[in-house]
Amino acid sequence: MLRVAVLFLNGGCASTALLPMEIFRNAGVLWNLLNNRAPVPRFHVTTASVRGEPVVTDHLVSLTPSCALEEVDRPDIVFVPAGGLPFETLLRTGYVLEDVIERNRPVIPWLRSWASDGARIAGVCSGVALLAEAGLLDGKRATTHWGLVDSYRSRFPQVDWQPEYLITDSGDVFCGGGINSAADLSLYLVERFSSRDLARECAKALLIEMPRMWQVTFADAALRKDHNDEIIRRAQDWMHEHFCSALSMDAVAARVGMSPRNFIRRFKAATGRTPLSYVHTIRITMAKRFLEDGQQTIQAVSQAVGYDDVIFFRDLFKRHTGLCPTEYRSRFGPPPGTAIRNTLKLDSMSDSLPHDTATHH
Repeated sequence: MLRVAVLFLNGGCASTALLPMEIFRNAGVLWNLLNNRAPVPRFHVTTASVRGEPVVTDHLVSLTPSCALEEVDRPDIVFVPAGGLPFETLLRTGYVLEDVIERNRPVIPWLRSWASDGARIAGVCSGVALLAEAGLLDGKRATTHWGLVDSYRSRFPQVDWQPEYLITDSGDVFCGGGINSAADLSLYLVERFSSRDLARECAKALLIEMPRMWQVTFADAALRKDHNDEIIRRAQDWMHEHFCSALSMDAVAARVGMSPRNFIRRFKAATGRTPLSYVHTIRITMAKRFLEDGQQTIQAVSQAVGYDDVIFFRDLFKRHTGLCPTEYRSRFGPPPGTAIRNTLKLDSMSDSLPHDTATHH
């Protein structure tokens, strides 16, 4: 039976610790009981905090662990939840990565020690920052919540951040994206260290979807404008206003008085994206909104965002979101029977698009 240590951290979201605990404890148990079979537990779960004291994830919730960190008995898997900043602090200061790390500083050498001893380390959402600070993600693929990735890239440039994924597996270190991906990552680990059948049975018993792999479905990825290149900002503004037109990057470069080569270089330096990738992201973001807003044909949406080739649009949309347009509309669009909007309000919707997002043509 594999030993799993789930950490309890002050601040953050209690569900990112409780869901893993319940999934690992119920693997081989609840499904069997529901089907009149003898339970066969597969994981032994311990919960731990820094000193073994109750933690406060929110002033409305406190969690009492089984033990202190130093009392954990040789874990096979360590699960690090989101944690670090109380809700009231977030309201006052926003998310400050350095504060999250400092509040959890004692956890970092403990993670490093168990990782060097062969334990697999998993982290989710803001808990991934502690794995990165411990040096466990250097040179490896990792993910975190899409809204945190820019600050993580800045502090941990040696990590291969891939925020389009809900789950990353680097062999001995595992990461999950947002809050609900705590369930995705836990089920993935059940499958990884036991079997897919066991993970599927556990998911069915707990009424949880099997692990999802993408989080770009849920995010309007930030199209960076937090830079000091005023010429590139002007180009970005123009691209937002004319995203549905046939855009030539040479023409955009000429509008801001630059050679194409220099424009591409400066644009990527300022935004982290090529101009073409940036336009694609605007268009896919708008396509998602059209699909959420009504029931236009996929071809109509494709043309509305600037793609005459609907096959190219379908492929690009799936590459960016993990879903084909029809699946996306089915999951996030209006319920059947909802009145269909007859016009696509391009101007107003473009104005509301975060001038902070990204993708490819």
